[in-house]
Amino acid sequence: MNYQELAEVLFPDVSGTPADLEQRFPERQLAEHAVVTRIGPSPTGFVHLGNLYNAVIGERLAHQSEGVFYLRIEDTDEKRKVEGAVETLISAMNYFGVHFDEGATADGDSGSYGPYRQRQRKEIYHIIAKYLTQQGKTYPCFLTAEEIDAIREEQKAKQENPGIYGTYAEKNRSLSLAQIQENIKAGKSWVLRFRAEDTEESILVNDAVRGELKMPRNNMDFVLLKSDGIPTYHFAHVVDDHFMRSTHVIRGEEWISSLPMHVELFNTLGWNQPVYCHTATLMKIEDGKKRKLSKRKDPELALAYYQQEGICPEAVWEFLLTLLNSNFEEWRLANPDSDYHDFQYTIEKMSISGALVDLDKLRDVSKEVLSRMTAEKLYQGLSAWCQEYQTDFAALLSKYQDRAIKALNVGRGGAKVRKDLENWKQSCQFLSFYFDESFKQQDAMPEEISESDRKEFFKAYLESYQHSDDSSAWFAKVKDITEKLGYAVKPKDFKKHPEDYKGSIIHITNMIRIALTGRANAPDIWEVSQVLGEEIVLNRLKKWL
Repeated sequence: MNYQELAEVLFPDVSGTPADLEQRFPERQLAEHAVVTRIGPSPTGFVHLGNLYNAVIGERLAHQSEGVFYLRIEDTDEKRKVEGAVETLISAMNYFGVHFDEGATADGDSGSYGPYRQRQRKEIYHIIAKYLTQQGKTYPCFLTAEEIDAIREEQKAKQENPGIYGTYAEKNRSLSLAQIQENIKAGKSWVLRFRAEDTEESILVNDAVRGELKMPRNNMDFVLLKSDGIPTYHFAHVVDDHFMRSTHVIRGEEWISSLPMHVELFNTLGWNQPVYCHTATLMKIEDGKKRKLSKRKDPELALAYYQQEGICPEAVWEFLLTLLNSNFEEWRLANPDSDYHDFQYTIEKMSISGALVDLDKLRDVSKEVLSRMTAEKLYQGLSAWCQEYQTDFAALLSKYQDRAIKALNVGRGGAKVRKDLENWKQSCQFLSFYFDESFKQQDAMPEEISESDRKEFFKAYLESYQHSDDSSAWFAKVKDITEKLGYAVKPKDFKKHPEDYKGSIIHITNMIRIALTGRANAPDIWEVSQVLGEEIVLNRLKKWL
């Protein structure tokens, strides 16, 4: 076979060479240990937590080393493509604070190593495909879908490895140039396959996460170009990571089985292999057992879930960092006021077992993150989220901005900050009692207090109420009325001698709390009263007379 002639038959319009591409995409001029990495999602419309999980790794590795982090859209599978999916993905990454130095954008591309969408890089793949054909490393395969199905059935019956290799590949491997030309002239569809060696050798790959991996060397005649001339993932990612000068490839562990094909291509082309980092699968515990997160079963796999629930980006980042590095929580305790970007992420601290997505843990992390924010920052984050997801509450936040900020500051002045806020969605519900328009009576008054005592207490409370009283003066008045009504001022007295009292001051303060907020669980009554203002306080209390 004259492989030069075959290359011209298969790629008559390709005139470029690998040397041209090397010149077009030169080595990046970066610091010695700078990392260049990317995420390469498919535009399927479903942006999942795994995308962000790997993006966090890539972003940290690149930016900690003064390297480059870029976005590449791997859109070779036309069947799965969803209109607007790229914009959805970019919007999600922006929301969660993932910033790319170059790559695909909503308006096109930004950077010198593009195009950053694989379907626009067809010319580049064909140059390399032609070069491989010239070297005798590829061949056109005319197997039909029916023939491939028959081969699979035969392999299944014989309990052989599935795929096109050995005797199953021989028919198309041995076609003469004339036969190939005749098939093409007849309009027969073909794919370009890699011509693998029949070998039982092993390869060693040093995975940055998992250490040394020993695997059988590739012996499959895998597809490089599909019948429409678009590359498979196996071919495209090797070509792209070389010419985009990626130093590290971060991807899920499901790609480990494909690694021999990728190593074979790098070696055949004489290119330096990037450092592979195969990350752990995202898992959850169900009925006491770990299982993989499912797109069909688990809403928390979709990034949209975290946006709709109003879990702030900082909380999601910190949660993912706890999954990625075992020492992050220890670092956070030692550095409570530091930005999470200051944490030095390392691949060595990653787990190779499944990463457990525990929503209870996420809630705890989120409470901690929100508790560290100033009232002003909380207001900005909550308002931005409400403008998209709860427009009625956004209007209230805007109308009563000063009151809202004061409300968000309640319980934040002492040494031990209250952690009432969990996410933006829950924050709306929690803050709703501060505005008459959203106030609701949720809890009933304490059963320990009779209706007559309740009316008598509120009558005396209103007569003595001075909005300008400080916390101590306010509480002194509450204790005085409590004692006069026959309730224990000290809860321990009621606990020791319940027969001597109608109840305790706890029942009394709960009654005030419910009258003002509509709920038994709410922040400090005096602080809440100061935020509500005298008019609202008096109006809400008078309703119980």
